[in-house]
Amino acid sequence: MTSTSTPPGLARFNDLEEHAALAALHEACASTEWARRLLAARPYAGVEHLFAASDAAMAELTTADLEEAMAGHPPIGRPKPGDPTSAREQRGMAGASDELKAELLDLNLAYQERFGHVFLICATGRTAEQMRDAVKERIGNAPEQEREIVRAELGKINRIRLARLVEEDA
Repeated sequence: MTSTSTPPGLARFNDLEEHAALAALHEACASTEWARRLLAARPYAGVEHLFAASDAAMAELTTADLEEAMAGHPPIGRPKPGDPTSAREQRGMAGASDELKAELLDLNLAYQERFGHVFLICATGRTAEQMRDAVKERIGNAPEQEREIVRAELGKINRIRLARLVEEDA
């Protein structure tokens, strides 16, 4: 394979029927607008182009679009039952003590009450303690500041999920 050829997983994504590609994108991010923008920009010459399109779409999302995207994420410490993606992303919670899990639940509830949505963080590679500390740090943010942090965290999550989407074997 030459450096100018499209990676096989990305080529497969580029060739998906529109409804299948939209479903795959919706698995990566629950924002309909984000998925629509990425779908419209196909085909992608390289993964970096897919990431750039994701970042550009994320930057343009409205507050309502961000809320739709956040609705697809379970609270930290409570991955969706039977969902390997949220379980994998929240792996850092696996060894957490019951006390730490209870503390995170309380912090999640306080955060949700303050901001009206789940605490969202790119949990991949983070420990339960790091996630707890992040909630404690961010709960005092102004809503506008927190919305932009959430946008950045969603962007990181989307990149990880897109990478998995286009790197997986058919």
